[in-house]
Formats: sequence, structure tokens, C-alpha cells
Amino acid sequence: MRNALLIAELSLREAFRKRLVSVLVVLSVLFIGFFLYGVVRLEQALDQRALDAGLEGRSTTGAGNIPVISSALFGMYLVYFLGSLMAVLSTVGAVSADIENGVMQSVIARPISRAQVVLGRFLGFGAVNVAYVALLGAALLGGVYAITGYLPPAPAAALALILLAVLMLTALTVLGSTLFTTLANGIGVFVLYGVGFTGGILGAIGRIADTPTLVTLGKVANAVMPSNALWLGASYHLQPAFMLQVSDMARGANPFTSSTPIAAGLVVWACALTVLAVGGAMWRFSRRDL
Repeated sequence: MRNALLIAELSLREAFRKRLVSVLVVLSVLFIGFFLYGVVRLEQALDQRALDAGLEGRSTTGAGNIPVISSALFGMYLVYFLGSLMAVLSTVGAVSADIENGVMQSVIARPISRAQVVLGRFLGFGAVNVAYVALLGAALLGGVYAITGYLPPAPAAALALILLAVLMLTALTVLGSTLFTTLANGIGVFVLYGVGFTGGILGAIGRIADTPTLVTLGKVANAVMPSNALWLGASYHLQPAFMLQVSDMARGANPFTSSTPIAAGLVVWACALTVLAVGGAMWRFSRRDL
């Protein structure tokens, strides 16, 4: 484990050396600033409308605050999406890039096992990705709360599910990095990500059209790649009760949100898939002919 932590530390240093962290900080500050500026203007417009209607105020969790609630929900979807991209793009060459440029041959010549190299790579990049998404999500929700006074019902549970999705994508990308070239790995993981997203779309269409086959296909796709299911589970915790009731009446017409909590089995499967992907990557690289 000591060697794996050493590789993880080197991976973190690599992220700083390649200015990955600095670029993320700058772009994230710009994103949060741009988003919160829009929230400020939205809040001012809603306050003015309330005054024009002769109201003294409006409930932060009532129907009059739907624009703010929807903005926070959409903002967290962007956090999930950016975190997913970050997980894939930062880790796509975790092992394969070092093999292609010849660095890996010098690393494994030292007293460190190949499995420890893979585990260290996962821990290092996983720490960067999780920290990035956690800080981004906390900054966005904290900013919305400071401006509007609105906070989703269960932000911690929602953020935890998003972080699990990011960690799972990181693990799958590390696994792909031990199996394929860097380019093929990136394409493959994005296709898997698309499978999960397609599952959400199929499920929504199936519920609207009352077509059990499509609903079943959506469930299968979400089981194969549960990233989108984790986001849908997170969206449940980001909506007040009245929005969940509206979604129920609409029969889940919005494929980007869910009115029901995620099944415990899917959360367990996502955790298991993460562990299996890392274990599979360690096993595969230990037996790969370089």
C-alpha cells in the first residue's frame, strides 16, 4: 500500500506539473461566477415581480420560487456532467499513455509491482476528480443559498451520489487504460457513458408512452452503466416535495430528473463496479505483455 500511495502522490504532482489543477481552478471560478451572476439577476427579477404583485415575499421552497429551484437543479447537473468529463479526460491515459511514450518500462523496473502502479494511479486521479467535483458542487449550492436563501432538501446525499458516479467513471477509465490505447479508451468510456444516458431517455419515453419494453430497456442500460441512474438519484434529493409531486403527475416526462429515490441495489452495484474495475485493472496490467 505504501508504494501505491507513492504513485498516487506522484500522480497528484503530475496533475500540478501539467497545470491541470490551475486550469481547473481558473475555469471553475469563471463558471461559478457566470452561473451565480445569472442567479443574482434572476433573484432580482423575481423579487421585483413579487413587489409588483403586492406580495411581501415568497417562499424559497414554494411554486413561486421554481425558477431558482430549477436553476440550482440544472447547475448541479452541469457539475455532474463536468465531473464526468473530468473523470474520463484526466484518467484516459493513466496507464496507456506511459506505455506508449516508454515511461512505464522505467517505472516497473523499480521495486514496485504493476498492481501497485495501477492502484496508485486510480487513487491519485480519483482524489483530484472527487475533490474537484465536491468543491464545485459546494461552491454552486453555497452561492445559490447566499443569494436566494434556497437550499435543496438533501444536498449532501445528492453530492455523495454524484461523487460516486465520478469515482466509478474514474475506475472504468483506469481499467480501459490497461486494456486499450489512449484514444480507444476515451472513445469506449464515452460510449458507456452514452449508454447510461440513453437508458434515462428510454425510460422516460417508455413511461410517457406506457411502453413496458422501453422502460425495461432503460433499466437494463442503467444497470449496465449506472452513472445516469446515480444522477437521477441525486436529482431526487435536489427537488422539494411539490416538484416531486408534479413529476409524478407528469409520469416522469423529464428524463433529466427523477421523482423516486435511487434503488439501493443500484448504489451497491455502482460501488461494486468501481471496486471490480480497479481490481480488474490491477489484474490485467499485472499480466500484460509490454
